[in-house]
Amino acid sequence: MDHMGTEQSYRKLSFWLDTVPGPLAPATPLSGDTDADVVIVGAGLTGLWTAYYLAAAQPDLRIAVCEQEIAGFGASGRNGGWCSALFPASLSKLARLNGRGQATAMYRAMQATVDEVGKAAAAEGIDCHWAKGGTVMLARSGPQLERARAEVSEAREFGFGEDDLRLLSESEAREQAGATGVLGGTFTPHCAAIHPARLARGLAEALRRRGVAVYEGTPVTGLAPGRVSTASGTVRAQYVIRATEGYTSQLPGLHRAVIPVYSLMIATEPLPEQAWNQIGLGSRPTFADFRHMIIYGQRTVDGRFAFGGRGAPYHLGSAIRPEFEQEPAVFGALRHTLAELFPAAAGAAITHAWGGALGIPRDWCASVGFDRGTGMGWAGGYVGDGVSTTNLAGRTLADLVLGRDTALTRLPWVGHRSRQWEPEPLRWLGVNAGRHATSWADRREERTGRQSKLAQAFGRFIGH
Repeated sequence: MDHMGTEQSYRKLSFWLDTVPGPLAPATPLSGDTDADVVIVGAGLTGLWTAYYLAAAQPDLRIAVCEQEIAGFGASGRNGGWCSALFPASLSKLARLNGRGQATAMYRAMQATVDEVGKAAAAEGIDCHWAKGGTVMLARSGPQLERARAEVSEAREFGFGEDDLRLLSESEAREQAGATGVLGGTFTPHCAAIHPARLARGLAEALRRRGVAVYEGTPVTGLAPGRVSTASGTVRAQYVIRATEGYTSQLPGLHRAVIPVYSLMIATEPLPEQAWNQIGLGSRPTFADFRHMIIYGQRTVDGRFAFGGRGAPYHLGSAIRPEFEQEPAVFGALRHTLAELFPAAAGAAITHAWGGALGIPRDWCASVGFDRGTGMGWAGGYVGDGVSTTNLAGRTLADLVLGRDTALTRLPWVGHRSRQWEPEPLRWLGVNAGRHATSWADRREERTGRQSKLAQAFGRFIGH
């Protein structure tokens, strides 16, 4: 984890951080040893939400958050801004692991979490450009339409109705998003488009108002029961919470817990109203399609496209470096894909291009846990679906730390343990082979109009 440390360099990290109000410099770094009741490692959304709900539940609790860079430095300040009910493990997978009732409870909790984020942001006066316009997933080929129908069918099997997810006809999908080649799609209301860096930075300020110590510019060198060691001192606490997501592999003893995989994004200049009249997205629904190589986008509050996707390579040894955030070939592919989807945006200038590491566990299933014996807790492995999941994690960790038995602490991801990733070079070979297979499957489906068996096999590999 490279320490960057200047206002200008932090603003270059993403469109979101570039446009967040207020200074972007590490505030109040730790200076010497100190004591707390709870110490949290990482000032991304997981750590910030955990501190937020602990402070709300027990205002006299001494809480410290240690962050190497600035609050919102990682994926929390660089993502697509989808505050969604998406969970990385499917309903069917959760049912196989924990039973149908638990699977349904997990997804219902995620739906409620979307609204909880909006309520908390409003309560703290955080203007994160909240727009609960739902998500439209476009089907632009026969195989994609089959996957759309299968997703709706699975939702119905688990008791989720039209109000949760519905199949769109060609005309209904085009009414939502005027993309090319649309044959249909799906729509869910359970998503809000947000400005994620405004949320993260606003939460950090809300914590400081409550007396929580947010130590930025404080690199953590080790975690152990009862203490967190940093370059500038030790924080001793009864409870230690790890909230490091994509950076977890950089910590001692955790190099195979999750892998950091890069997702890259571009932002266009603001488009004229006549272009948006063709494109749609008037209520700011987030959007994607059913290709295998994930893409995602939103219409920002100032009329830009913020558009991203996977495709960047995984780097040997779970390496994380600033240069990995810049992949010209992937940025070029994103621009091409956006123009293909929405020709009215083809001539728009790209004002920002960025990337960041997200955390992927071996079984593609997020988890939250707490060991009362050691006082150590953790949450993460969101596979890119963390904007809202972090809030659920924070509320759950707060209940676990405080010894509460609640509906949240009984959800199936609590205490879930993903097995470790394979040693190198096996994981490098496997992950990048999967990336190439995913891209190949999309091209083959485009040529043949038939479902890719290779993609189905890879889906089994990631636990779908």
